[in-house]
Amino acid sequence: MRSWQRRYWGERSKAERVEFQSVVTWNATIWVVPLSWLLPPITAGLHRHPGALPLGVLLIAVGLLQCLVACRLTRPVLDHYLGRSALPARAHRGAALLLALALALLVALVALGRLGGTTSRMMLSAVLMPFGMTYAFTVPVAVFLRRSAALSALLAVALTLIHPSGLGVLATVLAAAFATAFTLMAARCGAWTLSVLWEAERGREIQARLAVAEERLRFGRDLHDVLGRNLSVISLKSELAVQLARRGRPEAVEQMIEVQRIAQESQREVRAVVRGYREADLGAELAGAQGVLEAAGIDCEVHAEPAGLPAEVQSALGWVVREATTNVLRHGDARRCAVGLAVREGSVVLTVQNDGVRAAATSAGRGSGLAGLRERLAAVGGTLTAGAADGDRFRLVAEVPLPKGAPRTAREVSDITS
Repeated sequence: MRSWQRRYWGERSKAERVEFQSVVTWNATIWVVPLSWLLPPITAGLHRHPGALPLGVLLIAVGLLQCLVACRLTRPVLDHYLGRSALPARAHRGAALLLALALALLVALVALGRLGGTTSRMMLSAVLMPFGMTYAFTVPVAVFLRRSAALSALLAVALTLIHPSGLGVLATVLAAAFATAFTLMAARCGAWTLSVLWEAERGREIQARLAVAEERLRFGRDLHDVLGRNLSVISLKSELAVQLARRGRPEAVEQMIEVQRIAQESQREVRAVVRGYREADLGAELAGAQGVLEAAGIDCEVHAEPAGLPAEVQSALGWVVREATTNVLRHGDARRCAVGLAVREGSVVLTVQNDGVRAAATSAGRGSGLAGLRERLAAVGGTLTAGAADGDRFRLVAEVPLPKGAPRTAREVSDITS
């Protein structure tokens, strides 16, 4: 049971779970509702009429085939509705033929006088539902309603010609209207909810990509600001040195010395820019992680007080927070995330925990982000562990020793376990 749960439920994302549950519900509805309204009237009443019994048995067989064909069409029509694949032009041909046959058998039974008015209308809804449960995905709602109204009118006329009755006409229209409304509510509304959920999932992935792209643009702008002017000066002075050297002027050496100085200065400035990115501020990273996760719809709790920690420790842990946040946004399926910071026996322990264990564990196994974090932490003597915790959570723990002589005044905060 647990292996089945992990395979068919635990390894799925939130949207995949909702879709799986919806498909199972639709298939169950296709079988349970029509057959529960089709079998009892036939088995209970037609055995007293031997001449009509073969038609009843045939109607049951056609109803079973309707349900089987509808279940096989559920996944293709859903993929068509969600824009994943195109539906073949004649996908509903077999279902439509079975519907026509079932309606013909039902009208024949009514004509023989073997079905009462209420029973026949209930069976009418039963034979309409399997076809409607899949056809509702394929055409626009307005088209579905128009064609349902036309079919209802045709059935009302046919049954009225057999047994003229104003009440019978009303009952036929109400039965067809009920089947139409039921299929729209059960199938089309659920599919629309799925489409909104998948759109939100894609928006979340795009948001994570945009955050990475924005960081790259910001880094590019900083490098442009640092190197743009210096490279222009180097180009001009190098050209001037070439002209002076061709004329045999001693000033060419001075110009090249100046070019060398500007190049060295540019190198120092680039290192400063890169160091500014590498030495992430822990407080700023914690605040940024909380803001980004909450903007993505993930409840984030931060219990940390980084004040008083050495700069190199804050830098290393800041990168842990940044990478953990990226993993939650890009790979996880989390609804809650918690960050805790504690000072224990000469070391600082940072804990980042979320409930998106399936996707987070997968990304931890195949990604390079955590490997890079381990290298950064190893440079300051730290360690990193990541994996499933408490069965349904993913926990990342980074521990960095405090340098000798570093203040131990950072306030201890308990790890988050909720």
